Amino acid sequence: MTPFSTAEIESIRREFPALHQEVHGRPLVYLDSAATALKPQNVIDAVTQVYARDCGNIHRAVHALSERATQSFEGARSKVRLFVGAAEDAEIIFVRGTTEGLNLVAESWARNNLSEGDEILITGLEHHSNIVPWQMAAQKTGAVLMVVPVTDSGEVTLEAFQAALSTRTRLVSMAHVSNTLGTVLPVKQFTELAHQAGAVVVIDGAQAVAHLPVDVRAIGCDFYSFSAHKLYGPTGTGVLYGKRSLLEKMPPYQSGGDMIRSVTFEKTTYNELPWKFEAGTADIAGVVGLGAAIDFMQRFSFEALAQRDHELLSYGTEALSSLKGVRLIGTASEKVSVLSFVMEGIHPHDIGTIADSVGVAIRTGHHCTQPLMERFGLAATARASLGIYTRREDLDALIVAVRKAQEMFHG
Repeated sequence: MTPFSTAEIESIRREFPALHQEVHGRPLVYLDSAATALKPQNVIDAVTQVYARDCGNIHRAVHALSERATQSFEGARSKVRLFVGAAEDAEIIFVRGTTEGLNLVAESWARNNLSEGDEILITGLEHHSNIVPWQMAAQKTGAVLMVVPVTDSGEVTLEAFQAALSTRTRLVSMAHVSNTLGTVLPVKQFTELAHQAGAVVVIDGAQAVAHLPVDVRAIGCDFYSFSAHKLYGPTGTGVLYGKRSLLEKMPPYQSGGDMIRSVTFEKTTYNELPWKFEAGTADIAGVVGLGAAIDFMQRFSFEALAQRDHELLSYGTEALSSLKGVRLIGTASEKVSVLSFVMEGIHPHDIGTIADSVGVAIRTGHHCTQPLMERFGLAATARASLGIYTRREDLDALIVAVRKAQEMFHG
């Protein structure tokens, strides 16, 4: 039973202007929230407010516009801290997105703490953003990149993770939720094991924050990064959480304005946390918009959202599985939000094109997880992903699109 009534779901949908349009003469069915979630009106209004009324630079002036912008910006930092359970605002670093957050750790922590023969451990589920920075760090330091294998159902088992840890493991980085398969990793257990091995733990939370409650202190991780745009917020904005004890020892990732305490031609001293890692003018409107997205999300309980996500996933899984020639990729017992599939004799790009022709937006391709695709012997999949606005009717429309593709290719 869905935890939201039909009237409540329709009320939520009315808050998302992008949903109320036609594509190729059909009402839009948006099933690509894992790529980017649509934006509710309160987020759009918050961003507009910054540019229309509070368009001053932060931390740099005493005039009213600057003070209002600074208050909104730093207020959003406090909202993020509470949202993810960090100990203090200083542990919340604003970045451009998950990718920059992971690169910040790779550049400022890994390259200064790893040495030849050390091991960096990731899983076979990772997005390219959680692979390439560690490859580059390994090349620079002489460390070795190790990978925990993925099962046929798309899971990373506790046994496989334990077996991959060694006395040389210095850093573990893993997705909280797979963007391609929807698999939820047991990050708390994995973090405990990694810490027992003496490793620092980094978590890519891009796909988790809109679907699961996140408490970084309960998880115990050292770093946690996510993007605003997966959380119904603006693009180009994100967060890196880091433990103060680590952040204080790390050199700045970039240099310039606002990350300094004093500058002479002979010497520069750096600002306090978190501003030491926030060089230059921030995406002020984006950060304020992220704060508004958190306000939106906090109207709902994650328990209710999880129940609804599970109901929709079960409905979609059953419907797709009943179609001849359709194979689901990723059947983990713990998963959220993603239905990734292939069809016999039809390329995923053709599925996506046909779906678009009837107004259904899905993602097709390797989803920035080429090593995972290779693990399953695939070049690409079609992926439908759910958001807070998704209805059963949207999944019914997906099934109609899939059947149309079958008819066009197989008669």
